[in-house]
Amino acid sequence: MKLDLDSIRVLKTIVEKGSFAAAAKTLHRAQSAISYQIKKLEEALDLELFDRSEYRAVLTAEGQLILDEGIRLLNQAEYIEELASQLNHEWEPKFELVIDGILQIDWIMESMKKLLLEGIPTNISLTQEYLGGVQYRFDKNQADLMLVKEFKNSTHLLSKPLPEVECILCVSPFNTLSQLKDVSVSELQQYVELSVHDSSEQEHYDVEHMHFGAETMFFLSDFKSKKEALMQGIGFGWMPKYLVEEELADGSLIEVNYRNGSRFSFTPHLVWRAEKKLGKTAQKFIELLSESLSSLSTANS
Repeated sequence: MKLDLDSIRVLKTIVEKGSFAAAAKTLHRAQSAISYQIKKLEEALDLELFDRSEYRAVLTAEGQLILDEGIRLLNQAEYIEELASQLNHEWEPKFELVIDGILQIDWIMESMKKLLLEGIPTNISLTQEYLGGVQYRFDKNQADLMLVKEFKNSTHLLSKPLPEVECILCVSPFNTLSQLKDVSVSELQQYVELSVHDSSEQEHYDVEHMHFGAETMFFLSDFKSKKEALMQGIGFGWMPKYLVEEELADGSLIEVNYRNGSRFSFTPHLVWRAEKKLGKTAQKFIELLSESLSSLSTANS
């Protein structure tokens, strides 16, 4: 029996979009053509892939197993295509990078600018996520690289440490917390704690360990919003030093006098997959990123 990979792609799209009609629209095909292709696949496999008693396109148990294995075949086919391109010294068709929103973006964009000035034909995608959402997006999208604060390591991943990022516990001078000395955890818990929300969509990806357990938590979508909330005196929270240096210098933000330490540093990492050879664009980006970081380090020394 010949297994048509395009039929597997159609099957995957139907499940992702929730209906034959939505899949047809996504694939720019007639709905009748989509239905016919799935029917031919079911006949070839001698299996019923969809429960047609349901309103939405719901897979049968057999259909789910076929889809799971089919996705593995699609990934393998994509890998072979990418490998062939690399063997022919070609640029990969797409390059996707996922970064943690706590990281300084200017040196990343500097590297991206240099990359684009090379005149490469690759389509580049850069996505910002937060906390566990970085690895979640990296896994879900099968992205090429991630620049991440923390990640769940495994033998399937390779990583390179990046320069340390220092974070400072901040509050507005208009907030009464700024007047307290030798602040305890129990005292902090009486104030509004500001935090950037984990964007993973799945709790098991959450890697945030720096919450104080305040009675009132105020979650924001990004550090720009969190900084504004701090400036308004709404509450207290951790901020990367590079984002608040000017405000701390001119007194528009105050470092909390927390008895257990109002500063901490973390080492972010550049991460990629061990089993997937990086394409020419990804390798060039890493080279340019290393150059940018080296220049930044020299300037700061």
